[in-house]
Amino acid sequence: MIICCGEALIDMAPASDKGDTYTPRTGGSPYNTAIAIGKLGVPVKFLGRISTDYFGEILMKKLQKSRVGEELLKRSAQNSTLAFVKLEKGKEPQYIFYTADTADFSLVPEDLPQKIPIETNCIVFGSISMTIEPIASTIESLILREGTRKSTDQMDGVPVISFDPNVRPHMIKDRNVFVGKFEKWISASTIAKMSFADIEYVYPKLEVEKALKKIISMGPWLAICTLGSKGAVAMLRRNDGSVIKASTLGVNLPVVDTIGAGDTFHGAFLSWLELKGKMSRSELAALSETDLNNSLNFANKAAAIVCSRRGADPPSRKEVENLKIEKSPPAKKEVKKG
Repeated sequence: MIICCGEALIDMAPASDKGDTYTPRTGGSPYNTAIAIGKLGVPVKFLGRISTDYFGEILMKKLQKSRVGEELLKRSAQNSTLAFVKLEKGKEPQYIFYTADTADFSLVPEDLPQKIPIETNCIVFGSISMTIEPIASTIESLILREGTRKSTDQMDGVPVISFDPNVRPHMIKDRNVFVGKFEKWISASTIAKMSFADIEYVYPKLEVEKALKKIISMGPWLAICTLGSKGAVAMLRRNDGSVIKASTLGVNLPVVDTIGAGDTFHGAFLSWLELKGKMSRSELAALSETDLNNSLNFANKAAAIVCSRRGADPPSRKEVENLKIEKSPPAKKEVKKG
């Protein structure tokens, strides 16, 4: 079972290419990731706060329809967060967020469960939740508590922590302060899933491969970078110190918009691990080159399908499995001791 924690908001997305009218659509990176996981048939729960207003009811209905568990979320009379989206062909979506005293960003430590469900294999966090208080400190405390708690086994018995920064520069007041916190969160994570835009913001002087090497040197077993239409690349640090590199090609489907693409990729990748019985720290560190390629291909197909639709509307497992794509190039392996 996977827990996704963070914001749940409403994207006010352009109703047409003219961009003069807007349609409310469910959004928020961790929320979208939970929806993607639920639609792929993997047990998932959402941890956060959702408003009791009209928009909050829309958010709740989609969770229920997507089979996302509600046991860890709180309801609040505060308003829902709104995000107005600007879409331009060939560019990343641009967002303006209205977050003052809204339900999701008001998550406090008292809202957290004293213990997470025993069947929890993975916790997902990140996005703009980590740039606004009090939710940022609240989620950080949860991640540090659960990711470092003692276990009878050094690797298993402690959930996999998967981090997606989903950087929105206009939400960050001080880049240097953010990068310092980012590296703290990275060091507490097992998986780091980033976009090319994230890496460009955090490590502007590093090429993707060097950035991924830097990231896995800070603690995570696995670092992934999505490359839009070019697919994705990943580096995995094995138990013996060797590093595996794998990649997947882009999928040639018509693009309507890219809202929710990275969230869907993240959710699909984690779902593949869960479905294959590989969602544990020991199993992750022992993934084969074939496993890593297959998981990236599965995630990339899911992301391509969501891009062929308007808004964040993740596919079912059947839709992903039925989509045939060109095989990825063979994975390259470099042995690096230490």
